[in-house]
Amino acid sequence: MHADLSRSTFRPERHYSAVLVQQGRVQLDADANEQTAIQLHQARALTADLIGPHGGPRDAAGFRIEYVGGKHDIDTLHIHGGRYYVDGILCDADRPAAGVPVPHEDAEDSADSADSDGQDTARPAPHWTYWDQPDGFRDPEKPGDRLPSPARAPFVAYLQVWERAVTAAEDPTLREVALGAAMPDTAARAKVVWQVLPLALGDLQIEEPEPSKDTVREAFTRWAARQTISTARLAARAERPGHADEDPCLVKPDARYRGPENQLYRVEIHAGGEAKDASFKWSRENGSVVFPVHELDGMWVELASLGHDDKLDLDVGDRVEFTDSAYASRLEPLPLLRVEELDLPGRRVRLSAEPEPGVGRLPHLNPFLRRWDHHEGPRRKGRTTTPRGGAVPVTEGEWLPLEDGVEVYFAKGGAYRTGDHWTVPARTATGGVEWPADRSRRPLLQPPAGITRHFAPLALVKGEAGAVDLRLAFAPLATDIPAADEATLAAEARAREEEQRAEAADPSGGRSQTTAEAENAADADADAQGEK
Repeated sequence: MHADLSRSTFRPERHYSAVLVQQGRVQLDADANEQTAIQLHQARALTADLIGPHGGPRDAAGFRIEYVGGKHDIDTLHIHGGRYYVDGILCDADRPAAGVPVPHEDAEDSADSADSDGQDTARPAPHWTYWDQPDGFRDPEKPGDRLPSPARAPFVAYLQVWERAVTAAEDPTLREVALGAAMPDTAARAKVVWQVLPLALGDLQIEEPEPSKDTVREAFTRWAARQTISTARLAARAERPGHADEDPCLVKPDARYRGPENQLYRVEIHAGGEAKDASFKWSRENGSVVFPVHELDGMWVELASLGHDDKLDLDVGDRVEFTDSAYASRLEPLPLLRVEELDLPGRRVRLSAEPEPGVGRLPHLNPFLRRWDHHEGPRRKGRTTTPRGGAVPVTEGEWLPLEDGVEVYFAKGGAYRTGDHWTVPARTATGGVEWPADRSRRPLLQPPAGITRHFAPLALVKGEAGAVDLRLAFAPLATDIPAADEATLAAEARAREEEQRAEAADPSGGRSQTTAEAENAADADADAQGEK
């Protein structure tokens, strides 16, 4: 999560069930965030245990897929509303209803306005489409974003789910304007991102032209497992290496964490792939230093502000990522640009190159600059590593210095994905970093802290022949309430059984013989009188 955090303390393997606030203690963001993480973990684990890897309520299951052929080979999918759970995470496909604006005072002008632009009377479709799904951000101009042709071969429409942080830079409504523009924003938000994407049968290693539902589901499960598991491993430290005396130009003799403040370093994979192609970027503020963009003019970018202090501002030489909500959701690397010039009165910065076409040009996508804190690659053996696309190339099997004594180590043989990241808390009180270690104090290699991706198959799309539904559904657990509780019903049943046994054992019903004879004689007299 790109948020201004002190650290992340949630560890599911420790089995903590709650955070207990103690009186008179300092309150930290990490404690409150851990309580939220514990509750989410419990709720989602319970939901997944009851439902399974994925499923929706039988009467309100969402994400029903309908194929719609389009003109000029621009096909689409209709994504119908409802709820669906993927690994316990709730995904809601219901499309919000459009608001109704206040009509103009002049009814005729209002009607003319509605007829002229159609916006006052237009109603959105009751479903999402492949092209306008809220977090998909597919571009019809990009051939790679278009749907495969089902006329050639069927394809699977699947659901990809993950979470990311959203701050006031992307959602201005999160900012409390009463605090004033000079005050920083308050809390960030975690957002569930769902995306309906296509997948060819060849990627699932299915060669059958007409595979069954079970065949597709089993193949998809195997494919999803390969996408979910990351083989990248990283370790971090802040101490004097053993070879410091051998090469003084490489490592300072007093190498420990020497930063003036406590920091949460974030090491994030920028471009994925094998080590020879992968690169990373790092931030001492967990990648949380962002600047909303007001206007883009070539290489000049006008910002809402240049930061609240010297620690959180921009300076010449800084590396920045020019992006927006669409590209933040696509998980695709963009070139990291360099700040070349500052215009402080105009709140403008000149970048080393013009941002990528199609990025940051639409105001409703809330473009912003994200600052990263590497200026160049690490110095090794007296030489500086040349950045690749503005990011630092991944080098495996050796310690890479970041700054102030903090070093990271990538294990050999890793496969890297864009967005994989690790966080490293650095503390001035100890002069070190908080990182798991063995009994010999050797740093342990750790998998990425995220991004965790979740997948579920939705439909096998066959074009005009329709779509085979691959979703799963569950029925409600609730049933009719009985007239009485089970204990009362059981007691009544026992009483009836005892009464039946008593009647079988004593046909007279428990009366004495004299009384029975007298009652029979009286009944006979009554019958005789009735006959007269």
